[in-house]
Amino acid sequence: MPEPFEKIPEVPKHVHETLKFPDGFLWGTALSAHQHEGNNQHSDWWAWEQKPGNPRSGDAVNHYALYEADFDLAKSLHQNAHRFSLEWSRLEPHEGEWDTHEVEHYQNVLRALKARGFAVALTLHHFTNPAWFANKGGWERRDAPRLFERYVDFAIKNFGEWVDLWLTVNEPQIYAAQSYALGVWPPQKRSVIRAWRVLKNLARAHRAAYAAIHKAMDTDGKKAQVGFAHGLMSMVAYRKHSLLDHLALRIADKIWNHSFYDLTKGTHDFLGVNYYLHQRVKRAATKLLHNFVDPREENREVSDMGWEIYPQGIFEALLDVKDMNLPIYITENGISTANDDRRARFIVSYIKELYHAIHAGIDVRGYFHWSLLDNFEWDKGYTQRFGLVEVDFKTLKRMPRPSAALYAQICKENGIPHDLLRYVGHAVEEH
Repeated sequence: MPEPFEKIPEVPKHVHETLKFPDGFLWGTALSAHQHEGNNQHSDWWAWEQKPGNPRSGDAVNHYALYEADFDLAKSLHQNAHRFSLEWSRLEPHEGEWDTHEVEHYQNVLRALKARGFAVALTLHHFTNPAWFANKGGWERRDAPRLFERYVDFAIKNFGEWVDLWLTVNEPQIYAAQSYALGVWPPQKRSVIRAWRVLKNLARAHRAAYAAIHKAMDTDGKKAQVGFAHGLMSMVAYRKHSLLDHLALRIADKIWNHSFYDLTKGTHDFLGVNYYLHQRVKRAATKLLHNFVDPREENREVSDMGWEIYPQGIFEALLDVKDMNLPIYITENGISTANDDRRARFIVSYIKELYHAIHAGIDVRGYFHWSLLDNFEWDKGYTQRFGLVEVDFKTLKRMPRPSAALYAQICKENGIPHDLLRYVGHAVEEH
């Protein structure tokens, strides 16, 4: 006679505790100079915007003048960290000429952050370049890393005392792809060879900046923390049993997620991760960039940018770089949507995956939501809404959305309170 089945273990009682994050976890938001400050008139983007048909940033959301009120708002939302970028073209509007007024402005910005108790993540290059630099050939020039290093040395000298995390460049592979492979952004050159040259120069620039920051800022009692913001992508093979799909997946993952790490090996104190994209990789007969399946073909939920909403992807992306054994900060993650219920659900579901990642042994130490404010979205202009805080682009009035209060609750509790898990228990109705 067979042995009776083992007794099925009791289901644990439902727990109502907050999903806590480690002590000292950074909770913040991210901004970039060109997208938020306004009137960035000495940059290559400003010059590009003057061409017929291109969207113009103009005043953006005038964060340049309103930064103190914006920081007060972030503080009131219980954030303890902030990421923003310096604008190289403001500081060096003409080659070799430094603007002391702009130096004082950014020093005041940094003092304002520190006066409010924020940890500061400072980005040195966020897509835009001085017009003079672009006119000389930009990142294609052999001496581009040297010119960037000169700017970095200037930034260290004038702003270094207030910086906690240094981000040398933002999403280098996206910049190379959008500006040089696809030709969407300035200087709108379509060449894979040029894109690879630019990527290598950005890597050289990062390595030089890494060395310069450590040389200037390391002391006996403190070591500078230097990294870059990498746009990681989670990927799966579309056809599970296709060797060609898996080969395409390996190639895409190597190029997109790991090539810049390979080019900058040994120059990372932490990993800055921007996460927005999940892709299903399907072998294409020709162009590698066309190997990705459009999620709208499968009627999947997407943001207003057309990017698939796939919370598990942030866990998978972090798992992909876990073996680098470095601390990780989510330097950008957010959603463009006119429906704030969707943003609320997005925030809870993605941060919940970070909670699981930490319990999987991944050393995640901070999260910067993109963005505090609605912003100018590059070639999309003002059509996208990323902000926790709504901005009336005519009056510049700031109006916190309900999702801002939800994120504030997470920041205050240093975790996800149980009552917020209702946002991931079922779909949210569209309005």
